[in-house]
Amino acid sequence: MSERESIDNNTVNRNSRELLTKAKRIVVKVGTSTLTYDTGRLNLRRIEAIVKQLADLANQGKEIILVSSGAVGAGLAPLGFKEKPKDLVMKQAAASVGQGVLLHMYEKLFREYGHTVGQILLTREDSTNRSRYINLRNTLYALISLGVIPILNENDVVSIDEFKIGDNDTLSAIIASTVEADLLIILSDIEGLYTANPQTNPDAELISEVEAITPHIYEISGGAGTARGTGGMYTKIEAANIAVNSGVHMVVASGAHNDSIEVIAAGGLRGTHFVARDTKPHMKKRWMAFGTRLKGSVSVDAGCANALLKKGSSLLPVGIIGVSGNFQEGETISILFNGEEIARGMVNFSSQDIEQIKGCNSHEIIKRLQVENAHTEVIHRDNLVILR
Repeated sequence: MSERESIDNNTVNRNSRELLTKAKRIVVKVGTSTLTYDTGRLNLRRIEAIVKQLADLANQGKEIILVSSGAVGAGLAPLGFKEKPKDLVMKQAAASVGQGVLLHMYEKLFREYGHTVGQILLTREDSTNRSRYINLRNTLYALISLGVIPILNENDVVSIDEFKIGDNDTLSAIIASTVEADLLIILSDIEGLYTANPQTNPDAELISEVEAITPHIYEISGGAGTARGTGGMYTKIEAANIAVNSGVHMVVASGAHNDSIEVIAAGGLRGTHFVARDTKPHMKKRWMAFGTRLKGSVSVDAGCANALLKKGSSLLPVGIIGVSGNFQEGETISILFNGEEIARGMVNFSSQDIEQIKGCNSHEIIKRLQVENAHTEVIHRDNLVILR
């Protein structure tokens, strides 16, 4: 299947949308631009519409987790800021004030609709550290079992990642992967993924369904977010890559419609649906591939790529043709073929060692590295996650 064939612009697979109606555990992420007006103040009508839809889904027996941006935006008006400050410390001050404002709003509205909420503030380290990752998972499961709707946000007061890359899109996908959700809905100020930039190309068409996340998908995703938000479509494609490879369906849609969540959950044709892969990796592999930070990459030849993708093989040094980055044994890296990421895994060698053993047979490793003992695989298949 070619990259173009993986995108169906004219025919929507309604059967795949019907799968969304069966979703039991749903993670919903709302961005700053969805929650606030251009003035920076909270859009109360839209927030209430979101809460009402989530409460109604919970009434149907669905398990709901909300990942909410907007802490900085919610803090602008109380502090008298007309726009988001560029200074990091001022952003963190706005987040400190805004987190309380935002949670109070959510707690008040959810309580009116008969539901209890709990707040969890996270940094990326809560996913990269395995023990903290497991603790987060257990806490989320406990809240869900108690009928509580968890509300999660990047801890903007202490984290700088949020301000650099708009990581709440990725955070929501990590959460969806962590709790083995069935569906992730990301609401933003865009209708979904287009064939081109709709702001500059009047012929751009909304893509209703994406079956495979190829390099072409990244190319057409663009980059910049809005003045109030920090994530563009590119971060949503990165989130989709995590979600679908964790067995989670994901839909990106506009939060400007007050019924987007219920339409999507009912299988309606709203936004862009990224279709989940059939298999769900084990928890350890999900953490390894999507919770930890990527430290580098290796490029492999066609024979190696085929062995990984079709035969379930480990990554051997003989198939490696290039190394990028500076990483150590036990860290997670990408495996690339023709510039496309096909897998991720935990390496048994440092980048310096792989430079010395790339292209050689396994029995030559000890001689090349001048050691007494060594692994025969660069990445064992038990520590490997296939992404294609």
